[in-house]
Amino acid sequence: MECKLGEKYLITTDSWFIAPDGNSYRAVFGTIHAIKNDSEVLGIKTNRGSTNWYILIGNMMIAGCQMHYCVKTDSINDRPSTREIEFEGKLHLSTENRSNIFNADKTLGDHRLR
Repeated sequence: MECKLGEKYLITTDSWFIAPDGNSYRAVFGTIHAIKNDSEVLGIKTNRGSTNWYILIGNMMIAGCQMHYCVKTDSINDRPSTREIEFEGKLHLSTENRSNIFNADKTLGDHRLR
């Protein structure tokens, strides 16, 4: 699949990251604005032990090596997820306090990358 500029995607990352709002997330949703190489982003050519491409999605940049899954979608369910937890032989529903998906298209001040 080819990520197309100007279209919206949900990208899961290999590791948790901290977004501009100070919270930790494991996925990002937003519009793809650019796919750049290491020289454009860092100003240097990296060696083969480092990633050499980056994706600009919404107001954040992800290193190519951190992308895990990429799904084309126009919207997401950003409500907190609910899961079942077994405790003392009974199933209990647990609701997270927020979504684990960062919406990079929502503006957080002027944090938009160029």
